[in-house]
Amino acid sequence: MFLEISGIKKHFGEGESRVEVLKDIDAGIEKGEICVLLGPSGSGKSTLLNIIGGIDSADSGYITINGEKPADMNEKKLTIYRRKHLG
Repeated sequence: MFLEISGIKKHFGEGESRVEVLKDIDAGIEKGEICVLLGPSGSGKSTLLNIIGGIDSADSGYITINGEKPADMNEKKLTIYRRKHLG
């Protein structure tokens, strides 16, 4: 699996204003496969893409791209990762 998304959860805010944006997202995409991320405004599409791109972090779960976890990388490795895999 080239892109593996496992158990991703993300929320914004706290207390009464807390909003669960991503709730236990799982997906797998093979290299060269075409995938569409579709949903209404506010459903978490950009948040998920930001997590995949290493721009934001998930509350729980993990992402791997070609066996590498962006969450485990320092800023220099993240820059190289983005250059190599994203764009």
